[in-house]
Amino acid sequence: MVLKTHLAIDKSLCGEVVELREGYAKVRLVTTQQMAADERGLVHGGFTFGAADFAAMAAINDPNVVLVAAQVRFLAPVVVGDVVECEAIAQNKEKKAEVAVTAKVGDKEVMSGVFTTYTLEKHVLDM
Repeated sequence: MVLKTHLAIDKSLCGEVVELREGYAKVRLVTTQQMAADERGLVHGGFTFGAADFAAMAAINDPNVVLVAAQVRFLAPVVVGDVVECEAIAQNKEKKAEVAVTAKVGDKEVMSGVFTTYTLEKHVLDM
């Protein structure tokens, strides 16, 4: 399957799609010092969220998909050097879809949530 959405995303900040099939995507984010929020290497949660969001968009895999809502829980910290894997499973593939996403470092779940997406008729900037 070929990725059709978010093709210009910066993989160093949002991760890279490592697995893709109908209604499913896995994104791997290698965290770096650039993502640190403090001197101890705590990674800002926005980077984990960004990778999870990218996974949700890839699971829908339409060029016109946008995020309209997210309900997430951060469960454990991520530190510089961790590899975060986000798995996204589309609960449906309607225009408005819900995508369940879990983010893990190894076997430890660090974030989970439901991302609500909407697939538009044309690019959001052309609306």
